[in-house]
Amino acid sequence: MATVTHDVELSDNHAVQPEEPPTRKPTMRILLGCGLLQLPAWGLAMTFGIWQDFYSQQQVVRGAGSATGVIGTTMNGVMYLSMPFLATALGRDRWAPWRRTIAIIGTVLASASFLLSSWSTEVWHLILLQGVLAALGNAMLYTPTTLWLDEWFRDGNRATAYGVQFSIKNVVGTACPFLMYALLQNLGFRNALRIWAGMVLLIGIGGIVLVPLPPESTRRRQHKIPWSFLKHRTFYVYAIANTVFSSGYGLPQTYLSTYASQYLHLPAAESSAMIALFNAPGILSSTGFGLLNDKVHVSAGTNTLLSAIGSALCVFLLWGIKSNTVQGLLIAFAISYGFFASGYSATWGGWITDLEKEAAEHNEAVNSGMLYGFMNGARGVGYVVGGLSSVELLKVGPVQDSQKWALGTEYGALILFTGISSALGGWSVVWKGWPCR
Repeated sequence: MATVTHDVELSDNHAVQPEEPPTRKPTMRILLGCGLLQLPAWGLAMTFGIWQDFYSQQQVVRGAGSATGVIGTTMNGVMYLSMPFLATALGRDRWAPWRRTIAIIGTVLASASFLLSSWSTEVWHLILLQGVLAALGNAMLYTPTTLWLDEWFRDGNRATAYGVQFSIKNVVGTACPFLMYALLQNLGFRNALRIWAGMVLLIGIGGIVLVPLPPESTRRRQHKIPWSFLKHRTFYVYAIANTVFSSGYGLPQTYLSTYASQYLHLPAAESSAMIALFNAPGILSSTGFGLLNDKVHVSAGTNTLLSAIGSALCVFLLWGIKSNTVQGLLIAFAISYGFFASGYSATWGGWITDLEKEAAEHNEAVNSGMLYGFMNGARGVGYVVGGLSSVELLKVGPVQDSQKWALGTEYGALILFTGISSALGGWSVVWKGWPCR
């Protein structure tokens, strides 16, 4: 039986050798093009905390104020949950030529949904239009970029390429809070959404056109979907750890701005800046964790543990102590948690390498682009669980015997949940065996 790995594909029982790695010019274009698409895909999703604060403070739509927090987590959840299905379909020969078309359709759908949501009068209108339809359009735009990256960089530096994209995503998350705040304060949420809809359309189409399509020789020749990875424990270890970690990861993004405004009484501009501080460190950590895997050869398990345990310590020692009265602690939490937590997804490249090695050992086919889609899906499950849980956690309120600390505030149970889920996100080291052994 012939061995099929991510580097060699079979067609009529003859191996087709991949071309040499792409030249500098298309490599830079693919990174630039895919990087540009991070803005329309993630700009609003990563800064929704600012919108949530505006919705709850201004009460611009009818409905429970706490329900507005569900919009952002639903948006992230739908985006991530739809990616496994899109990656599986677009990874097949039949649909691979349609990737650019799907990305364009997704851009139009997201833009139209944001535009229509500007006339919303009820919270459920926003949940449907932004949380579901715009999110689906964003996923249709974003998924082809991950497949293009996988095909361009499948012969090396894939984790670094993914890390660069995550870094650009965090640049978006750092700059957009100031953009969103300016739009909301000067134009109101309805006109702000209309301008954002136009930006999504123009930047999305421009980025898609800029991306160079991989040559035919780099495309996988798979007429059947390789599901053999579902037979192995490694996939479930990483997927479940990812889901658990992600259930808490989205909560600071959603509530940090409101928390700063409510307890530290910060003005709207400074509260919005908390989201920028949260996202900015990921510019370095996303690429850094990717380089640890590709260049320093730190194992995927160790990378995961560093990110998860670092995140948990930041929650318990900074957010959970006196962040409700000491502004410096909340700033320190936003920066440090943003660094460690943002690096978590950059470790996925190492996870996929582990899964590819396992497939090669068992003489099985594997599609790494599809695996990446499933990792996004696991994160989506976590976002949905976290979003639904957050409403109930806020009702639970303070942690008993913690009145002197931030854990004794209305957000106490939510803070505790975030810290525990972060720590458990590193459990893959325990189940797979200590990776440095």
